[in-house]
Amino acid sequence: MSNVVLMIVDVQNSLVKAQPYNKETVIENIKKLISSARTSNKEVIYVRHDDGKGSELEPGTEGWQVYEDIAPTGSEAIFEKQYNSAFFKTSLREYLVSKGIDTIILVGLQTEYCIDATCKSAFDYGYKIIMPEETNTTFDNEFLPANKLYEFYNYKIWDKRFAEVISLKDTIKLYLEG
Repeated sequence: MSNVVLMIVDVQNSLVKAQPYNKETVIENIKKLISSARTSNKEVIYVRHDDGKGSELEPGTEGWQVYEDIAPTGSEAIFEKQYNSAFFKTSLREYLVSKGIDTIILVGLQTEYCIDATCKSAFDYGYKIIMPEETNTTFDNEFLPANKLYEFYNYKIWDKRFAEVISLKDTIKLYLEG
């Protein structure tokens, strides 16, 4: 059995309150993963984006906080980042190595930015990446609606290339139970 971590990236108040695509389902699915991970004594870690002073993700502000419905417990690690990848200029890699982690269940926001960059960085470091369906999300942009961005990245970019995109049920059964 692999040494698994559930990594929750940028699920912060200001982003969730901006109503990303499929918000309710994504949050509920992340809550199920957290519950399963905690029940099975698998580590849950959080990554929080710092977008600088005056931004909606300014450290210490309400918008910067991890979304209350999935908030970490006192013992769960939170990594602060200033770039799209959770690995770039953070201590995340050293932390995962120290814990012997080889598999990352990756969830959060935004699909085409921080989830994509973190997925590819993790892949470059040799991690097995699991992307449970309907656990990452984003917003419409001037080129594509959010649902198309979600589908494109999950099923054309990541699956069978950088990660395994599998159902929530299979993620829990294969990686978080027992």
